[in-house]
Amino acid sequence: MNVRIVARLINLPENRGVRVQTAAHPLLLVRVGDQVRAFQADCPHAGAPLEEGVICKGHIVCPWHKAAFAVDSGAVREPPALVGLKQYPVHVHDGVVSVGDEPLTAESVPPPADARCFAVIGAGAAGAAAVAALKRHGFAGRLLWIDREQRPAYDRTALSKFVIAGEMAADDIPSLLDEAVNVHGQVQRLDAVAKRIELADGRHYHYDAALVATGGQAQPLDIPGAALNNVFVLRSREDAARISASAESATCAVIIGDSFIGLEAASALRQRGLVVQVVSRHAIPLAAQLGKRIGAALRQLHEANGVIFHSNTEPERLDGHGAVSTVLLKNGNRLAADLVLVGVGVTPATAFVEGVTKAEDHSLVVDDCLLAAPGLWAAGDNVTFPWQHQPTRIEHWRVAQQLGVLAARNMLGEALAYADVPFFWTYHFDKTFEVLGHPQHWNRLHLEGDLQQHDFIALLCHGDQVEAVIACEHQQAVARLSQRMQHPLDKAQALELIRSR
Repeated sequence: MNVRIVARLINLPENRGVRVQTAAHPLLLVRVGDQVRAFQADCPHAGAPLEEGVICKGHIVCPWHKAAFAVDSGAVREPPALVGLKQYPVHVHDGVVSVGDEPLTAESVPPPADARCFAVIGAGAAGAAAVAALKRHGFAGRLLWIDREQRPAYDRTALSKFVIAGEMAADDIPSLLDEAVNVHGQVQRLDAVAKRIELADGRHYHYDAALVATGGQAQPLDIPGAALNNVFVLRSREDAARISASAESATCAVIIGDSFIGLEAASALRQRGLVVQVVSRHAIPLAAQLGKRIGAALRQLHEANGVIFHSNTEPERLDGHGAVSTVLLKNGNRLAADLVLVGVGVTPATAFVEGVTKAEDHSLVVDDCLLAAPGLWAAGDNVTFPWQHQPTRIEHWRVAQQLGVLAARNMLGEALAYADVPFFWTYHFDKTFEVLGHPQHWNRLHLEGDLQQHDFIALLCHGDQVEAVIACEHQQAVARLSQRMQHPLDKAQALELIRSR
């Protein structure tokens, strides 16, 4: 193994990592007192440069998507990363830091024999995170990982952001795990009382513990013409590939709905040169989630880039001969459309589950530990869980991963409740908007920066307590807040963190 001098101890700060380049690898040096540790320099999730993140509360926090890793070992602590950081040997002598170019190998102790059978149904965000956590925490029994897609367990966030924009081929979407799904099939019935899973092709399995992580299914339009060609929903790799192929020859697109997915699609298709029109029942997009001022600023960003909005209306029918050609709105306007993308929400995919309590929206109702029935857990977009003493359903990628990890650990015998901070990001015209927390009861907004220039950080407060943070171009501050908001935080404390460097 080669050892190389890379830095002097005096030049390494303790509040952030420092990237150094060796002949073999770029490395991240992290100093804690007189100790230095060296890790791979880029986040294993999406390759973010970790030196642009922060070190906070014993964690290295990724600047892009807020994955967190333990400072002392590089072990993954928060998704969306599902594996830890490679660590490299470090030697400090007389204030000079040297590192080896071969990663350390963790000592592995074979897990004890386990006769149990665990099943994870679904290979999206929650299911993949759960499988990774079960492996990481030493489950050595039989693991059935079941999904209906031929090639599941991929990063769905790339679909609306990059694939339909033509920036990434559907086949190039990164996989979430090296492990492959071992049971391909459609689950037709899960009997929670008998602990039995039945597939549509007749196969069946009995389980000791199971996790339902099937997420949601896109809601279709229930209007005349919805079955015409070139009318799409966006939920799978195949959906994105078909939309991208259609966009190659299209000149105009209509987006039905102003959800995050709908607006990301509007941005992606507009950047491909299509005329893009958004139809929505709302005057201001995402006002319920972001507030009217920030929602209006997001709409202004889209309009500045040529997106046309039709507000306070909805489609009455789609017309065309074989393929869609126009969209007739209830206000009488008729819009030309070579393709239509429907983004009006999802329905929890839980119809196959029997013997459990379901909410009015068909999501599975679980307790603090995500338990839906004895031996049966649920995680992801399909679950209503207690959060801050309120039944809550959150349809966000990273929250689904957090819940998947939590459910896996509880399947192994722990009794953990969700105590993390919800986080998601959304991408529009090369601007990344980040939302930390789950704003519901806020009544005051404090704004730092310039909302119209889309360079801001906003505190959504209930009284003086910060309930959520919404930001654009302030990734380091959001990284710090992602750790600090795990405990109550008032506005003054938040502003101190935002203004610190």
